[in-house]
Amino acid sequence: MKKILLPICSLAVSLASAQEKGAFGDINPQEFTKQDSLFGSNATPYRNFWDVQKYEIEAEPNFAQQSVKGSNRINFEIIEDRSNPTFQIDIQQPMNVSNIISDFEITNTQRDGNFLFISTKGDFKKGDRYFISIDFDGKPKVAKRAPWDGGWIFTKDPAGKPWMTTATEGTGTSVWLPIKDSWADEPDLGVDFTVIAPKDLVGIANGKLIEQKTINNKNISLWQVTNPINAYNITPYIGDYAHFSDTFDGEKGKLSLDYYVIKENLEKAKKHFEIVKPMLKAFEYWFGPYPWYEDGYKIVETSHLGMEHQSAVAYGNGYKNGYLGTDLSGTGVGLKWDFIIVHESGHEWFANNITAFDQADMWVHESFTCYSETLFTDFVYGKEDGDKYIVGQRGKIINDIPIIGKYGVRNEGSGDMYYKGANMLHTIRTVINDDAKFREILRGLNQEFYHQIVTGKQVQDYINEKSGINFDTVYQQYLRTIKIPKLEYKLEGKKLSYRWVDAVDNFKLPIRLKNSKITIIPTSEWQSIKYKEKKTLEWDSNYYVEYTEVK
Repeated sequence: MKKILLPICSLAVSLASAQEKGAFGDINPQEFTKQDSLFGSNATPYRNFWDVQKYEIEAEPNFAQQSVKGSNRINFEIIEDRSNPTFQIDIQQPMNVSNIISDFEITNTQRDGNFLFISTKGDFKKGDRYFISIDFDGKPKVAKRAPWDGGWIFTKDPAGKPWMTTATEGTGTSVWLPIKDSWADEPDLGVDFTVIAPKDLVGIANGKLIEQKTINNKNISLWQVTNPINAYNITPYIGDYAHFSDTFDGEKGKLSLDYYVIKENLEKAKKHFEIVKPMLKAFEYWFGPYPWYEDGYKIVETSHLGMEHQSAVAYGNGYKNGYLGTDLSGTGVGLKWDFIIVHESGHEWFANNITAFDQADMWVHESFTCYSETLFTDFVYGKEDGDKYIVGQRGKIINDIPIIGKYGVRNEGSGDMYYKGANMLHTIRTVINDDAKFREILRGLNQEFYHQIVTGKQVQDYINEKSGINFDTVYQQYLRTIKIPKLEYKLEGKKLSYRWVDAVDNFKLPIRLKNSKITIIPTSEWQSIKYKEKKTLEWDSNYYVEYTEVK
């Protein structure tokens, strides 16, 4: 074990080799900076040779000072041979680091903005395992509008007791914790997280409670995650919590259910959280077993709206159905269930079990999870309500920019990744026209990519392969353009003519007429068929297209 107490100074980092075209995709240098690439890419020479195995975190927030201190031991494995490498650890200003310890020789530590670079001496061979331990302290960024802007949340519960947590999906967990803050690298063996709270408060984190003790008027709780976990999901909760528990008989046996709520909401929560079991049943039906049986399922009440913190879902929807009491679909269907419980729990499969390699592919998280709301509705209330809900969500689509962002610079695309992405999946389901097969695909995704980090293309290719249908132009249309395909048609006697407008080249989306056996395969050129149906021509609204009659 070697301890380094060298001064931390400024460093000008060169990314010339890493920023060649192809390392991060096509990046406009005027739009993004080297700092963006350092934060957003796991392909830089400071990140690409080592793989995180486990984090051992200790954190103690100070409510009065709005500060936090602690340590993180980063255990990792070398995945490419390197001599005298430099490691990048992410820790955002104005947080401080000190007392850097490792089991290899460190020659220098240098700070460049939100990054700490650790220079070393020695030959690091593939398969070797090491650790770096770093103490931290300071006043982290305080979130002003959590969870949409990231940071720490220091507030008080209704009884005036301190109530603290984090929400860091966009900002990054490095807003307070020294960490490898990349979606592309999760700790394979999980996290040990010690939360230190005042003796009259409770400290909670992801996973299961291993030990709780009181020392020097401090409540010390050790929580353990045994599975891989996204960096942004790692979070502490500190408050005057009441606890109750239950179990769910699921596909892999008994799943522990734990609930931590503000004391005055205990009885309300016991009633309101009854939705959890039918929700888990619905999601296990569609997606397969809950991915974290070893770590349990948990809901923790927060002052902010909610987040998909793995095995510790943040909940702040006020014990109301809908989204803060409103229906995002505008149909009334969304008022039958609590949006935050359903949506954030759906992320346990898409975002937490299956994680996007790059934030540009965040649609893998949000499109599928947004669609999980429809699938839950379908399972519990029936397909008619499910279809009604997803179609109603289209009123929230704005078509401002493409859903897929820029790769390698931690850039996410349009917020349309929610409603538009979900409607793309509903369109794909409608084309497949076989819910048993569609369910197999969803369950297969969660099995094939179990606890894995994937690219959006891997998900697309899997759907193509298992459905037997090439949806490449469908992905291109909905994920990379802001145009909704328009089906122009005209019915002249018994002649039905049709064509695509505002569609990508060679757009392939077969359309099945509603209440009919007729399926058409439009192109950009006018085509015609004989329409001999006795029923009035009616188009199926389950396809996310615009139907326009022309004269």
